Amino acid sequence: MILRLSVQRVFRWTCRMTPETFFFRCTRAVSFERRTGSLSVFMLRRICFKSDGVLQEIDRRLQKPPRRPVREEVLPALVQLGFSEDQAELLLNGACNNRAVQTVPLHLCGISNLLSLGLKSTSILKVLEKCPKLYRVNGTQMQQRIDNLRKLGLVEGSLQRVISQCPTLLTLPPKRLNLVCRCLQEKCLFTSQQVTEILRDFPSTMLEDAVQLEYKFQYAYFRMGLRQAEMVRSGLFRVSLEDLRCRHSFLERRGQYQTPDKKGQTRIANPSLKDVICPSENTFLSRVAQATQEEFEVFRKLLVREQEEAEEEDEDGLELSSEEEDSEEEEEEDEDVEEDLRSEERRSTNHRRRGK
Repeated sequence: MILRLSVQRVFRWTCRMTPETFFFRCTRAVSFERRTGSLSVFMLRRICFKSDGVLQEIDRRLQKPPRRPVREEVLPALVQLGFSEDQAELLLNGACNNRAVQTVPLHLCGISNLLSLGLKSTSILKVLEKCPKLYRVNGTQMQQRIDNLRKLGLVEGSLQRVISQCPTLLTLPPKRLNLVCRCLQEKCLFTSQQVTEILRDFPSTMLEDAVQLEYKFQYAYFRMGLRQAEMVRSGLFRVSLEDLRCRHSFLERRGQYQTPDKKGQTRIANPSLKDVICPSENTFLSRVAQATQEEFEVFRKLLVREQEEAEEEDEDGLELSSEEEDSEEEEEEDEDVEEDLRSEERRSTNHRRRGK
């Protein structure tokens, strides 16, 4: 029974599939039958006489000596690149956890690209620990993304520092990174040199959504009256839009910040953007706002509530506008019906007059 089922299965594969597909499907079955002794390749050749070339290929590949394990191939290569045995083990384990075993040598080639930048072995381990997704980037992709960073203006030294600080940039396709840079240049009107400075000093900016970056720029430009040079110099893009809005609104309602007029003038001296977005909240409250932590927390909660109410009002306004549009359409339809009735009455009246 087993012999008959095996013969039928192989025969169906032979008749319906190409030789290459037939090989991959049959290899396991033939190797199993060879081990059990229930079916020989000679019997398969007699039954499937049209597939002699395929079966010869099966014989050749089954008799081929097994390939060396990946660990034996990769570990010596990593040691030759300058890694210690423990470091090589860590790299190989990380690569095996993030990729299929067969593709590990291909994707470990990206490490050689990082070494060519002058990064030390310890720095590469920290980069990979910070961003394990780099194990999924092969050597060709890694080199393309490094070259793209150079095209965007990063020179030696700055390039290594940016990769060490934000290795996630190497997981982004060049088109995605170029889209954010183009948004900063075309919609936010930064110069190419200013975009390079943003990429160099605040590389995590490039991971944000382009629309959110544009909205943050518009808030700082129109509501706070800032210009591009001050935004770059003060590090506007290192803070989120929510934190920026919260601190600015807090100062504005306390009378400590005023939006400049068309001439760029104010009646009070506004604090600098660098002081407004300083990393320490305690420093902001004590030196700039001169307020307590409790006051700021209460204001933050009130601001969140105001934003939620504003969103609800916007939704209600959209519903009302849609209802008004529907009512207007119904009124127009009623008017059209009435007009049709009048025209019909006029036609009938004229017809009666002609008959008389």
